[in-house]
Amino acid sequence: MKVTEKDVAYVADLANLELTVEERVCMLQDLNSILQHIDSLNELDTAGVQPMAQVSDRYGMDESKQGSERFAYASREDILEGLRKSLPHDVALQNAPDSDGIFFKVPKVIER
Repeated sequence: MKVTEKDVAYVADLANLELTVEERVCMLQDLNSILQHIDSLNELDTAGVQPMAQVSDRYGMDESKQGSERFAYASREDILEGLRKSLPHDVALQNAPDSDGIFFKVPKVIER
């Protein structure tokens, strides 16, 4: 599947990006180059390769560790540390430039 100029313009519009003609041409070439590389990877025989959750180790990890031990650095036990009360509602709104007494009011930033 190739990306077209229409696709680039559509996605740029969704992202609210104003791309110049030169930027659109570069984006089109880059995206098609990425897709071409993916197609070349799809030609590889991966029947004997087991799926992986991580593709690289963290530097300095012990090479002797196997499986999930190798990625123990990436997770931690979910512990509530220093449990404290939330800021009272009226105090949170005290310095707000504009509020309705319940919520902060902010200016609209989306033009569409």
